[in-house]
Amino acid sequence: MTAKATYQFIGKKILITGGAGDIGKATAHRFAANGASVALLDLNEPKMADVAGELKDYNVPVGTFRCDVTSADDVAKAFTSAVEQLGRIDYVFNNAGYQGVFAKTDEYPEDDFQKVININVVGVFHILKAAAQHLRFGGGGAIVNMASYAGVVGPPNMLAYAASKFAVIGITQTAAKDLAPYGIRVNALSPALIGPGFMWTRQTQLQAAVGSQYFDAEPKVVEQQMINSVPMRRLGSLEEVANGVAFLMSDEASYITGFNLEVTGGQ
Repeated sequence: MTAKATYQFIGKKILITGGAGDIGKATAHRFAANGASVALLDLNEPKMADVAGELKDYNVPVGTFRCDVTSADDVAKAFTSAVEQLGRIDYVFNNAGYQGVFAKTDEYPEDDFQKVININVVGVFHILKAAAQHLRFGGGGAIVNMASYAGVVGPPNMLAYAASKFAVIGITQTAAKDLAPYGIRVNALSPALIGPGFMWTRQTQLQAAVGSQYFDAEPKVVEQQMINSVPMRRLGSLEEVANGVAFLMSDEASYITGFNLEVTGGQ
């Protein structure tokens, strides 16, 4: 993976949750390529170790920390370990998430709804709170919460995911006001159709399987239906998402807080 250097983060330190996933990995590359030390947090330790191995070429400190974001105790321990290993954290990418099942509202399973909320809302809160406590007494910094275009438009068959991402945008707006006096900027990023990758393939397959009026029963046709809904008629890339995170963390965005940056391909 090649990361383009634009904003410079030499000597800075970023903590990334969901660090083993596609977006976490792309963002880790983006910041490491620009001189930042990286702390990766995830439950998938083997994949997280693979990402850390890729980052060695940048010659920056990299740490991996197992973390279940739904557990406040787990988050506190992982955050403390990351700070002890890398020193003061400057930026936090609050990225860990779960897409959930795809089902019509009257068929949506309650246990999965709760799982989505636990990871995408409670987990975001746990990381946000830990980050705020550290950054407040460290002189400030920046937090980017991972929202989604699903939290703006409410797509069909994604009840729990849409609810969770609407919540993340609201959390961001309130936290931005609460934390601004301490020099902490809080923004959100809302990707729409991003790929290729696991989540893109998964959502086209699951939307096809629902049997709704909105999408075809064939995943390949669903792919084209989704892409045709984007004015630019293409997917956004993982690198474009990482670039959005880099901008919101950068000095160029030092006046921005409480903002939701949509990566939507022109929608």
